[in-house]
Amino acid sequence: MRRRYLLGAGLAIMVAGMAQSALAQSGEIKIGEINSYSMLPAFTEPYRKGWQLALEEVNAAGGINGKKLVVVSKDDGGKPADATTAANELVSSEKVVMLTGTFLSNIGLAVSDFANQKKVFFLAAEPLTDAITWSKGNRYTFRLRPSNYMQAAMLVEEAAKLPAKRWATIAPNYEYGQSAVAVFKKLMSEKRPDIQWVDEQWPPQGKIDAGPVVQAVAAANPEAILNVTFGADLIKFVREGNTRGLFKNRAVVSFLTGEPEYLDPLKEETPEGWIVTGYPWYDIKTPDHDKFAKAYQAKFNDYPRLGSIVGYQTIKAAAAILAKANSDDPEKMIAAAEGLSMPSPFGEITFRKIDHQSTLGAYVGKTAVKDGKGIMVNSVYRNGKDYLPSDAEVSKMRPKD
Repeated sequence: MRRRYLLGAGLAIMVAGMAQSALAQSGEIKIGEINSYSMLPAFTEPYRKGWQLALEEVNAAGGINGKKLVVVSKDDGGKPADATTAANELVSSEKVVMLTGTFLSNIGLAVSDFANQKKVFFLAAEPLTDAITWSKGNRYTFRLRPSNYMQAAMLVEEAAKLPAKRWATIAPNYEYGQSAVAVFKKLMSEKRPDIQWVDEQWPPQGKIDAGPVVQAVAAANPEAILNVTFGADLIKFVREGNTRGLFKNRAVVSFLTGEPEYLDPLKEETPEGWIVTGYPWYDIKTPDHDKFAKAYQAKFNDYPRLGSIVGYQTIKAAAAILAKANSDDPEKMIAAAEGLSMPSPFGEITFRKIDHQSTLGAYVGKTAVKDGKGIMVNSVYRNGKDYLPSDAEVSKMRPKD
């Protein structure tokens, strides 16, 4: 009897200890974050600072319903397979309740597929391919940034006013570039049936041989050019284009080029007058943005980039979803996220129920040079909700859950 009592008491103490351990662990909520830090530091380092600021603010305000929010971050090295491995480790070993992040579109699609198979909530921060919310969309994946379709629609609004009829395109030959060119051509041709597409150049991402590319575009003699290159490829393309006079008396429309991440390295080489999407942080005068920019500059002694906005709003959105769901159940998080509205440095945004796309917008303007630096001028904020297809169109593109 005594032995049974001692065994029982020992078991009770052990169970109590386990319960206390579980309670201690329940004092925090862990989310996983994946991005191409080593491959694309110009964007992902400001992005990391952005989410670190948001995390600090969330926890200073009481966390998620009183529980501390913890972010476990991993580098995917720009490889879809590594991103999938990282996602699996975060879910199985780190026990995160949600996945966030990714930059490149092919990586975003890989993690989205993993999330769908494993039934894990995934908040895609940066990938822009339309497939992630439409043709390959799934109930477990939501996306923050304005998609290729949205940014193309914003650019086409201005590009269609140009007299140019002969157009050439240049874009990296992977999911993002292919998606951006396809949707721009579709929307542009609908507005301007008189357009001719006279040349396409598809350099490999991160490995552009700018001389032959510029030569080929020039040989096609377009009146306007659509550019989708970014990062180091953009710098090489601009330098070679400037040297060979490719941009002289030609209109250029360019995805993302107005973002400080890509203008800053160009400095005085920035071509003037390109129609671009971007982030003119120095010209945005709204209370929401002022509050964010002051907090960011105070913490990091640096000005924000577009990546800073994306990282910051990713964690703010994750926190809002978790707080509303008040659960780590993916189905409850999905229910909480669908139709959820929240503030952002760009104003209020909403995650649409129909396709899980947020209505975060982008600034559209033109490139210029001031004091030896590339900037955006004449920029106007375009609200994402005004540049999305109808529910009926989305229903045709998106598979049924």
